[in-house]
Amino acid sequence: MFHLGWFLGDGFGIHAWSPVNGDGPWIGSNATDWMKPDIYVDMATSLERAGFDYILIEDTSMVEDSYKQSAETSLRRGFMAPKNDPMPLVPLMTSATRHIGVIPTVSTIQYPPYLAARAFTTLDHLTEGRVGMNVVTSVTDRVAQNFGYERHLDHDERYDMAMEWIDVVKQLQGSWEEGAVIADPYTGVYADHTKVHPIEFVGKYFKCRGPLNTVPGPQISTPVCSAGSSPAGRALAAKYDDTQIAIVRDAAAAKKYREDMRARVAANGRDPDDVKFLFIATPTIAATDEEAQEKHAAYLASRASDEAIEYNLWNMSYTSGGRIDFGNIDPDTKIRDIDLSKQNGEYTSIKELFEGHEDESLREVVAKSHQVKDMGLIGSPSTVAAKMGEIMEEAGGDGFLFYLPTTRYNLALVSDGLAPELRRRGLIREEYTGSTLKENLTAF
Repeated sequence: MFHLGWFLGDGFGIHAWSPVNGDGPWIGSNATDWMKPDIYVDMATSLERAGFDYILIEDTSMVEDSYKQSAETSLRRGFMAPKNDPMPLVPLMTSATRHIGVIPTVSTIQYPPYLAARAFTTLDHLTEGRVGMNVVTSVTDRVAQNFGYERHLDHDERYDMAMEWIDVVKQLQGSWEEGAVIADPYTGVYADHTKVHPIEFVGKYFKCRGPLNTVPGPQISTPVCSAGSSPAGRALAAKYDDTQIAIVRDAAAAKKYREDMRARVAANGRDPDDVKFLFIATPTIAATDEEAQEKHAAYLASRASDEAIEYNLWNMSYTSGGRIDFGNIDPDTKIRDIDLSKQNGEYTSIKELFEGHEDESLREVVAKSHQVKDMGLIGSPSTVAAKMGEIMEEAGGDGFLFYLPTTRYNLALVSDGLAPELRRRGLIREEYTGSTLKENLTAF
């Protein structure tokens, strides 16, 4: 069996909302209702029915303006803005469900470790142990400037800071020993003070006395998720992650990635089986294989539309950390003539977009090279389920993270079409056996 996750890639923000943007006919009321809880609650109940381990909620805290040095495109088309804080959404999604986990994103330059430790311990109680934290370092200078920085830290230093940040959070969440809470109304003793300790942390980036001023949640330490595939990102994941997400091209790449990460986890003195690596995929599902192929062909053709090219150039500008404005580069410029060294964002993502295309023009690459791959998952529910099984058999595990536009149509395709086929093949869980996110991740 393998695990399943869902990437809410627009966060608690505006989702597929306009046919003009190429979002298709199934957008519902996303344009006006994205800030309300309804579709997220529907998502949680649908994906729990499908046996998913968790929903990962992306987040960013800025209005992006690196593309053409203006926020015009971001705001006109609703790219990454508007967007709400994801934390209050978590208990709303879990109150309507019993098993599925929810993993909101937390940035190490936006949340002081003490605030994060307290918030996630609180959410652990409110969700009865079904919250995780997706730890990110943030990408652009614009985010950094919203939190008091002049410019963002360099890529590798961001990860050094993030590792120290996680260390502080974990120490705070462990500052109450087992048995510290007595809660005896007859003796009038709530806690044993000898079992609650300051952490007295002093590091390069953070200083925190502690202890945490709330009691440990069901999971004690919040499960950690991350998405970095660079050497620095892999080092962080190997030391701290309970689940990591990654982008790969195919099953062979998934196997290579997983083997590398499991070796890194073991080198940190941890059991590799305790970390689940989920590979991002964008399946194309339809009633028949023929319909799915037609649907996929239409999608590939749409990549060359003005709307798609504008989005890709915008996204590349953001992914570079805002340091390369692809909107102000002549689209006929060869990739080899673009100075990609200036970037300070998602190094691996930029590399994957342009590697092997050096002799092509920016115009050619932007119409066909996309960050997220479909991994060949195109067809009817039966066909896609069989292909997923083949990929996991070759890769050795651990599962997939679906990344699809947030519409109820897509949720139905997966939860009511694909999931039953996966279950019929014994590829996903029939039922949840654990009561917490951590237990469900390690159930198999």
